[in-house]
Amino acid sequence: MAPGKFITLEGGEGAGKSTQAKLLGRNLSQAGQPTLVTREPGGAPGAEEIRGLLVTGAVGRWDPMTEALLHYAARHEHVAKTIKPALETGTWVISDRFADSTMAYQGYGHELGRQVVEALNERVLGPFAPDLTLILDLPVDDGLKRAVAGPEDRYERMGRDFHQRLRDGFLDIAGREPGRCAVIDARAAVDEVQAAIHAVVRQRLDAPLP
Repeated sequence: MAPGKFITLEGGEGAGKSTQAKLLGRNLSQAGQPTLVTREPGGAPGAEEIRGLLVTGAVGRWDPMTEALLHYAARHEHVAKTIKPALETGTWVISDRFADSTMAYQGYGHELGRQVVEALNERVLGPFAPDLTLILDLPVDDGLKRAVAGPEDRYERMGRDFHQRLRDGFLDIAGREPGRCAVIDARAAVDEVQAAIHAVVRQRLDAPLP
């Protein structure tokens, strides 16, 4: 049995990642492709417990290195217990965020630096990486206006300068790895963004999408 494909959706707050991940998963499933939609931080029981530590509480709750370590602890559980087992059965896995978020949020946003996050990534994931990463991009002010305040809004409450570094970080990641990453203009309506995503997934992965 051929292994499944691993697709990740990335971007800043309010970019519509969760909505588009669900739509892509639904459309692939309707086309006959077994698909699992998951998220980070989270996606496995232990990882979901760690999620609560990361997305709630005071903005300055954690040192940037502590945050990065918590994210990679959750990611290790997610990959080992959810993502890899699904891929091995031929299921396509779609994750709302993955390792690029740690690079963008902690590496760029909190200015921990690329080398630190790269070292963590190598230690925890090794060569494992998404087949395709869709980076949903929109101006910082637009994203923060769209973001919905709630109990998991710790990152949304961080300053505008943080969010600008975050956006710049995602675009830098895309520029460094154009073979894996595709930037999607997230300013458009939901159906237009969905169509752009479909076009990329069909082209890059020969996906069974309309």
